[in-house]
Amino acid sequence: MAPHRPLVIVSNRGPVTFEVDADGQPVPRRGAGGLVSGLAPLVRGSEAVWIATALSEGDRRVARSGLTNADGFRVRLLDFDPGDLAAFYDEVCNYALWFTHHGLFDNVYEPGWPAGWVDGPWAAYRRVNEAFADAVARDAPADAVVLVQDYHLCLVAAALGDRRPDLHLVHFSHTPFATADMLAVLPAAVRDELLQGLAAFDACGFHTARWAADFDSCLAVAGMPEYATFVSPLGPDPDELAATLTREESKAAFAELDGLVGDRSFVVRVDRIELSKNLLRGFLAFETLLDSDPARRGRAVMGAFVYPSRTGVPGYERYRRAVEECVERINGRFATPEWTPILWDDSDDFPRSIAALARADAVLVNPIRDGLNLVAKEAVLVNERDAQLVLSPGAGAWAELGGYSWSADPFDVGATASALAAALDASPDERAERHRALSAIVSAHNPRTWLADQLTAAWG
Repeated sequence: MAPHRPLVIVSNRGPVTFEVDADGQPVPRRGAGGLVSGLAPLVRGSEAVWIATALSEGDRRVARSGLTNADGFRVRLLDFDPGDLAAFYDEVCNYALWFTHHGLFDNVYEPGWPAGWVDGPWAAYRRVNEAFADAVARDAPADAVVLVQDYHLCLVAAALGDRRPDLHLVHFSHTPFATADMLAVLPAAVRDELLQGLAAFDACGFHTARWAADFDSCLAVAGMPEYATFVSPLGPDPDELAATLTREESKAAFAELDGLVGDRSFVVRVDRIELSKNLLRGFLAFETLLDSDPARRGRAVMGAFVYPSRTGVPGYERYRRAVEECVERINGRFATPEWTPILWDDSDDFPRSIAALARADAVLVNPIRDGLNLVAKEAVLVNERDAQLVLSPGAGAWAELGGYSWSADPFDVGATASALAAALDASPDERAERHRALSAIVSAHNPRTWLADQLTAAWG
């Protein structure tokens, strides 16, 4: 274990967000996202400083107050020019970098970086990272460990330069990392600055050895030396999941779903409506399952607990409509007065989603490419019905869970349908054996071990 030192966490989203109440006062609410869920319980009530972007009107008011104590956190929120923030978030993070690392570009048509893109959106990305670096330089205690999270903030260490040589800086990527060929879609100047920015940290962490190796290959192709990387897969917080299951909302949702499903087989997916999550092929696989085995009609139900994402990025709204139309078509083909094949819920209700995972007989996680996929692990921990995990090798979680999951080739609808059939038809003994093995694997990693690995890497 690393020596105890002051801690600074740097991320795009903070542990709390502020809403303006009826009296015009900012009121803290829990922040969204898996990173917050994982780290927040570990640092609440501590002396750690958390630096993040001001995203709401309440956040922007709080940002003017400097370092703020709220809901057990010491928070510094940074308020940015709206144009810079939009370019940083929508054009660079959610489009250029997300699409690159997840392999989502159709290279025949995109990307086609327009003249001025490097001096426009990419320069805004740099300015945001520089502002975070300024905040680190100002707020970090002496000899602190600074944990910078994800692809939004790859340039913080380089922007900090030699202003704070006492600090120990670690970057952790929650996404996949592009292969050298995939990274080549970015403008050359951006590729170089991105890699040099990451190499300025004391170490870079990834959820799997595969993503670390891809990063190493990008460095090699760029002619850069080998670099300190480490691998640490994040696990769910078992205490938080157990507490969620005991909430009245979860109990009510479980009872409702149990009544809807009855004695039918229940396949569940919980996802954002995000291109990389591969929802469309997942629904087509369920349709293929019903087509190939008519006996399953009326005997199997898919629960889709999904919610919109990145609506400001081109292509996402079109994809959402395609997914919804696919579900409507499948239900239109097969539904009877007594049975609806796909139960659609886009309410973004965490207790209800956890209840669905607890009630599932099989859980489908079939991303094209995913840094980890925490849902796959959450499903294992909360389910007591020996639910089978149907998992894509494209998910980072495959590195840990693939040996006891049913493989769902993300591009092969027929193979995914066959995997669903095999999972649902597995014998009770096989179901129990697989689930027991998965539970042991998932229980070995949690937010505390993940944080400890980053602290250790900081002292490399």
